[in-house]
Amino acid sequence: MKRKTLAAAFATLLFTTGAAVASEAPKLPAQSWSFSGTFGTFGRPDLQRGFQVYKQICSSCHAAHLLAYRNLTDIGFTPQQVTDFAADFEVEDGPNDEGEMFTRKAVAADRFVKPFPNEAAARAANNGAYPPDLSLMTKARVGGPDYVYALLTGYKEEPPAGFALMEGMHYNEYFPGHQVAMAPPLSEGGVDYADGTTATVEQMAKDVVTFLSWAAEPEMEVRKRLGVKVMIFLVALTALLFALKRKIWSDVH
Repeated sequence: MKRKTLAAAFATLLFTTGAAVASEAPKLPAQSWSFSGTFGTFGRPDLQRGFQVYKQICSSCHAAHLLAYRNLTDIGFTPQQVTDFAADFEVEDGPNDEGEMFTRKAVAADRFVKPFPNEAAARAANNGAYPPDLSLMTKARVGGPDYVYALLTGYKEEPPAGFALMEGMHYNEYFPGHQVAMAPPLSEGGVDYADGTTATVEQMAKDVVTFLSWAAEPEMEVRKRLGVKVMIFLVALTALLFALKRKIWSDVH
């Protein structure tokens, strides 16, 4: 009986907490994404620009440790470009013949190097806040890509009248509670795009969200192509089975 009471109380707590958070979060503006829908794909120029935004702005605080540098060839970078990207970082390796660890330049097979050695160091560098890993961010948040885009573009210089903003926090229209420790990461002209695209806040946000969506589901395009082939096969099989059924039962009246 006691267990049932505790379980009911816990369920009520979860429900009320979830409802409070849901009611607090504003409606996200729907965005048009090239990778949405059954036949959606990732635009390679978009992905490369998004990686540039991640590399130059986001990677100083946020890891994407589930990605390896060699994965970047899947979005159109050459093996030499990938080697050059990786060589900008050092990783710990070993032990060597003397049983000691050593550092070396990262290679294409290495995972993206984390900006901090551990969580404590990350918090110390960010006033106690912990920058999350971005590898699965677009799948981990309700609203997915729309939420991440809204977060990046939802900062306001001044909170609404009467809103009590805590010291060291920043007002964001789409963050639950509207107070976020991360300062606005994007500003006009924040990167110099290699393809000459104008780097507005909206453009950079869209590009980096596209890149993070690919990082979370790098197999998406293959999965969609396979799904279409399976559906075509099933339709053809259904038609053949229907024709066979009519042939078998054609003499039965």
